[in-house]
Amino acid sequence: MFSNSSINLPLLKTRAFNLRWASVPDGVIPLTAADPDFPCAPEIAEAICKFSKDRYFSYSPDEGYSFFKESVANYFYKKRGIAADANYIFPVDSAAFAIATVCKAFLQEGDEAIIFDPVDFLFKYNIESNQAKAIPFAIGIDPNQILDIEKLSDLITARTKMICLCNPLNPSGKVFSKVELEGIGNLAVKHGLIILSDEIWSDIVFSPHLFTSIASINKEIANQTVTVHGFSKSYGLAGLRIGLIMASNKAHYDLLLKASLHSSTVHGSNVLAQVAATAALNECDYWLTAFITHLEKVKRICVDHLNAIEGVNCFEPQGCYLAFPSIVGTGYSSEAFQQKLLVEAKVAVVPGLSKWFGKGSEGYIRISFATSEDIINDAFARIKKIMDTN
Repeated sequence: MFSNSSINLPLLKTRAFNLRWASVPDGVIPLTAADPDFPCAPEIAEAICKFSKDRYFSYSPDEGYSFFKESVANYFYKKRGIAADANYIFPVDSAAFAIATVCKAFLQEGDEAIIFDPVDFLFKYNIESNQAKAIPFAIGIDPNQILDIEKLSDLITARTKMICLCNPLNPSGKVFSKVELEGIGNLAVKHGLIILSDEIWSDIVFSPHLFTSIASINKEIANQTVTVHGFSKSYGLAGLRIGLIMASNKAHYDLLLKASLHSSTVHGSNVLAQVAATAALNECDYWLTAFITHLEKVKRICVDHLNAIEGVNCFEPQGCYLAFPSIVGTGYSSEAFQQKLLVEAKVAVVPGLSKWFGKGSEGYIRISFATSEDIINDAFARIKKIMDTN
């Protein structure tokens, strides 16, 4: 199911954009955007075809189809231990738009929101888009390093309105422990802060680590939490543009729906995307389980290869199919190393630049390993060759 033969490279070279196969020069292996090289589960395509047969693509409800909302509520109940209310869940056109919607709903000019550093650029971008200020909280690259709640607490001011949690954390792959999440949650309750919990990576967690959704800890923390989720990482549905927002109370839900502009028809989640996501949740657990088993193998190959390169050091990610190795020992900057790999090895990676992940990412590169063993081994054979000749 996840062998090299299941990857249709000629098709990817015409369809996989966003720094991937269709965006890079011919002959380059892209270990860049977090989008799997594998086709989605067949049940997802079958569900889309079945729905399409009737040839009606009418407007869906502003708040999403009930079958989608109920499927998501069931997912959160069974897999996250949250007594989710389908009435407080609605689909959006991506997890990225979900983050934008949460920031729009709860931030105003002059407000402050705390983000991790390093973390995906979307948090800072959407905070600043609402004339608020992103306050970076430096967090260690080692996923095993315990979060310092006191230092996080020191960043809270009278202007702080939100704590942005990315769990598992892109790019380091840290999976936050229940104790760490309790600390974050208790701060939010104490200071009346919104927790924006981005859980798009939450299905990609490697044994023996366990994922805890912060809204599952207790009712007080849940009441401060807005959960964002999506289907691009775990089910390969990036191009369908489907994500979701889950609130814990009606007041937050109403603010979020208004901020989304769904009721104006300016924005909304398309019909087929909701059908696809529902099929993924209801019918494709077997596919996701097999995918994670495959990723465990490729993760091991990736980390071992990286740590065998002189001057490179890589911690093993606890979640996400991302490796975030330090390349400081090579003497190159992040951007210079990325360019060296691209030009000399014909392997594309993402440099650890402030514009992508924050100031704490300099000296690192990010590698996505959601591909086959053959492709990852080929990429590192190329990298080894150029590093050995230095």
